[in-house]
Amino acid sequence: MSILQVQDVTKVYEGKVTNRALNQLSFEVDKGEFLAVMGPSGSGKSTLLNLISTIDRPTSGEIIFNEMKPQNLNSSELAYFRRRELGFVFQDFNLLPMLTVEENVVLPLTLDQKPVKVMEERLSLLAERLDLTAILHKRPNEISGGQAQRVAIARALIHEPAIILADEPTGNLDSHNTREVLELLSNINRERQATIVMVTHDPIAASYCDRVLFIKDGEFFNEIHRDDRRQTFFQRILNVLSLLGGGQVGDLSSIRLP
Repeated sequence: MSILQVQDVTKVYEGKVTNRALNQLSFEVDKGEFLAVMGPSGSGKSTLLNLISTIDRPTSGEIIFNEMKPQNLNSSELAYFRRRELGFVFQDFNLLPMLTVEENVVLPLTLDQKPVKVMEERLSLLAERLDLTAILHKRPNEISGGQAQRVAIARALIHEPAIILADEPTGNLDSHNTREVLELLSNINRERQATIVMVTHDPIAASYCDRVLFIKDGEFFNEIHRDDRRQTFFQRILNVLSLLGGGQVGDLSSIRLP
């Protein structure tokens, strides 16, 4: 059952030179699916995420969540929709420096004026699951990058959103923390049937997903589905990236996945 439908979406930015960032792009995301979106720089990945997250509006076409069209909502309904239905994980964590880890994680529930008991229950479960219990009273500048991204994932999950949008979530992490975060997202996807759409340039990150959607010049280019072995899926991702002109693909083709 599809939770998200992107139908013939075009986004044009007017300026001195008109830029067509997306052109008649269509795809669906099933409930519980872990989807990666890949493409060269300037292919429209960030624009797509901005449109799905309702931060921006399509020039034409429609984006439908659970049979609802966010573009028809007014600004206060849209803010409520974004707060309730979407969870965000960013490359640079976006934690509020003046708040503790605990306060950052429960922020969506605070904004939603949920009872303290609900906050405590959900925080306790997530802190244990994401190994945050020992750092709950620290501030973002006192924890490592890997810990900060786990805090951001906890914040994205705590209000039980319909869909999690991740923008290069491992872009600022070393290889050890990258693997930890990807395994965490993968486990959350399986255990909670959480729907995740992740923009990434990293073929190793994409190999954790169920499906990879490739876009080029704002248009659909290809898609591939995961099979039983992650290594062969990874290899197939590299093959498509080399067709796309994916840069340093040659350096990665001999990698054995952990």
